[in-house]
Parts: sequence; structure tokens; C-alpha cells
Amino acid sequence: MGNPTGFIEYSRVDLPHRSIDERIRDWREFDLPLAERVLNEQAARCMDCGIPFCHMAGCPVLNRIPEFNDLVYRGKWANAAENLHSTNNFPEFTGRVCPAPCEAACTLSINARPVHIKYIEYQIAEWAFRHQWVRPLKPGSRSGKRVAVIGSGPAGLAAAQQLNRFGHEVIVFEKSDRIGGLLRYGIPDFKLEKFVIDRRLEQMVAEGVRFEPNVCAGRDLSADYLKRSFDVILLTMGAGKPRTLNVPGADAEGVHFAMDFLTQQNRRVAGDPIPTDGPGAIHARDRHVVVIGGGDTGSDCVGTSIRQGAKSVLQIEILPKPPEGKNPETPWPLWPRIMRTSSSHEEGCERRWSVLTKALSVHNGRVTHLHACEVEWYRGSNGWEMREKPGTEFTVPADLVLLAMGFVHVEAEGLIEQLGVDRDRRGNVIVKNWMTSVPRVFAAGDTVRGASLVVHAIYQGRQAAEAIHQFVIQA
Repeated sequence: MGNPTGFIEYSRVDLPHRSIDERIRDWREFDLPLAERVLNEQAARCMDCGIPFCHMAGCPVLNRIPEFNDLVYRGKWANAAENLHSTNNFPEFTGRVCPAPCEAACTLSINARPVHIKYIEYQIAEWAFRHQWVRPLKPGSRSGKRVAVIGSGPAGLAAAQQLNRFGHEVIVFEKSDRIGGLLRYGIPDFKLEKFVIDRRLEQMVAEGVRFEPNVCAGRDLSADYLKRSFDVILLTMGAGKPRTLNVPGADAEGVHFAMDFLTQQNRRVAGDPIPTDGPGAIHARDRHVVVIGGGDTGSDCVGTSIRQGAKSVLQIEILPKPPEGKNPETPWPLWPRIMRTSSSHEEGCERRWSVLTKALSVHNGRVTHLHACEVEWYRGSNGWEMREKPGTEFTVPADLVLLAMGFVHVEAEGLIEQLGVDRDRRGNVIVKNWMTSVPRVFAAGDTVRGASLVVHAIYQGRQAAEAIHQFVIQA
């Protein structure tokens, strides 16, 4: 490395954010940039540890992290951008929304704070766009093979870009009116402003990728049509089947899935004329909001509710509160299960753990209160089990309940059923070398893995593209 003692000389610098009072009044991203000198120093903390666990154990897309850190330290930003794009099609996405398992696996995090890997990746991507280093990479020739990519989330976009660069004709079909999948409608703008997606799509269109929004494969296009019209079909739909809440009152007005809530607000920010009240509107203004689910989606609901003007926001989670700091059950370099506080939580939210929802009160068809109790977890004959704690029942006002309990699998109705591909007991599509049980039909991302991280989706999209390329050139 350029500075072998950088990890001794420099401490990790916390990222500055826009003030809470300022950022909750708009939908813009909240991180503030670090100066180039500070970035050079932060990159110098990468310690040439011999075995780069950040790369080997932490990064799902296998970014060459020590290499780009060294290049940033030496001020070779263009080389760093080339290095980063060699493994990751969209570092501007992952640099914003990835939870950074690479940092958890950083050798420094054994007894110190890790290198700022995620933020350095973010800045490399922004430098590349700012200096116009991100240019269309067109194939030298065309193969004459056609590939239909179903779904335009990170897996579909990564696969489409790779396949197009291999020289194949690629058409991406998206059921929504805009391209981007959950990047577009599932992640709030305060974490990922949508111009970030649009500028990458401009590159892909210039390279030759075709996008067809407002086309629902399986409804507007049948499976038979796709098989007749394309040499290969690649399924990269999101794991869109949400977990449901099975308690009395769960079907009342005011109880909504998190994605419906987040999608509406993202559409408002995009300029769509979606009302904030009345039939079909999901909005938190002047409401007591209860978010059920303690993960990232629940956190996004918290931040969105606060910006919409909620009267109160409570987030509940059925699992126990994670430990502060280190957790011996998830030692380095594993992703640690520890207490985390997001920027949304900092903006004003009550959080409770080990809470089981028992029922919802309903008046005139609308939810008014949530009834719950505390639970305790213990190791039983079948592993961790849960039991209610007597005398812990409580009731809270709730006129907007958002279900953020995760997703179970891809929606099978429609194209998946028409194609007849095999699925596992969890509902995920089964693949071998990324091909499903149906010849010429491949799958990747959440379609195969279930709901997961953007980085996993990008990696699987790239791997599926390579497998498809090998398949069609050998056919």
C-alpha cells in the first residue's frame, strides 16, 4: 500500500449529515461530502492486511477493495473508477444503499473502526460521473442472439448491461411505468435520489439496451410468446410477495404493506399527481404510525412518515433487541448482529423489541389502535422459540399501520406459473448454473435468492449474464 502506517496515523472520520431539522423538510439525500484530503487519508487506513477479508468474505460483488483504496490514496481517481467498475456495474447504487458487509469484514474492525469502504466507493463513482469517465461501452459486433430480461431491478440491469456488452440484443421488460424496480420505487429518495438511476440508464440506452416499461410479462406478453421471440429468457423479478399480518383487524382501512406506502411517496417525489388523502391514498400526515418490522424497509417507513408529518411513529420488532457493540454469536469477519440506529431513527422514533402484535381495533372500518404484548425468546427443542410474557399487554393508538415484515419469495402468479419452472419449498426459483428447469430460461437475483441485498442482486445478474453468454455461443 502507498502508506503502510496509515491505519496508525489516521482515525476513521464520521460522515457529516445535513441537520435533522433541514433534511426532514425535503426528500434529498442527507450525506455531506468529505474533502479530498480527508478521503485520501481515509483510504490510507487500508492496511495491506495480506488476506483481504473485505474482498474475500465481505463483498458480495468481489470488489477489489485494497486496490481501489490504494489508488484513491495516491489520487489516481480514474484508475480507481476503472478498477471499481470491473466488478460492479453500479457502484453509485451500492455506495449509497449497501449495508457494507465489507466494513464488518475489514481487518481493522477486529479491534478498531473499519476503513470507510462504502463511502470511498460512493465517491469514486461520483468522481467518475463528474469527470465524464462513465461513457457508453458498445460491443464491437452483434451476435444475432436475443435475450429478454424480465424485471429492471439491480439484477436485471446488471445482467442486461453485461449481455449487451457481449454483443447480444437485450430487451428489458418492466411492469412498472419507470425502470429501476425496487431501486426506483422501494428505496426513498432521501437514501437514493432517482437521477442517480436515470443517468446510468442513459449510458445503457446509448450502449444499445432497450427498455420496455409498462409491460407485465405473463399478462401483456405470454410465456409462449417470449419463448418464440427470444433465444433466452432471464427472470430477475424482485421477491415481491410480502409477509402478511394474520391478526383480527388486519384487513381494516389504514393497514398497508410497506412497499405500497413507499411506492406512493416515491411517485409523488417524481411528480405523479398522487393525492395525500382520500380513497387509495396512504399518507402519514397527522397520524399515529406504527411500523411492524425492524429491518431496513421498516426504517425507510419511519423516515418517510416523519417527512410526511406523522403525529407519532412507533417501530416494533418481534425479535429481541440486539446487543450494543460486539456480539460473540457473530464474530469477525461475519456480519454482526448488533444494535443499529439509522438516520431515520435519529429523526424521531420510538422503538420496541420483543413485541408480538395480537390484534388491531377498528372503528367505522378504519384501524384505531394496536394491541400487543411482550415476548421472551428461549432455546427449545427446535432451536429459538418464543413465548408471551404474562402481564405485558399494552395498547397504542394506530391510525396508520405499515407492514414491513419482509418478503417471502417472487410472485409466482403469471409468468412463473406459465413457464412451469421448478421452485423450492420457500417459493424461490431453482437454478443450475443459473438455468432453471426449463431450457433457455435463466433466473437470478431475488427470483432465486429471495429478498436480499442490492450487492447480491448485482453479482448474480453478472454471473447469470456470463452463463447465458456461454450458453448461446455454444448453442
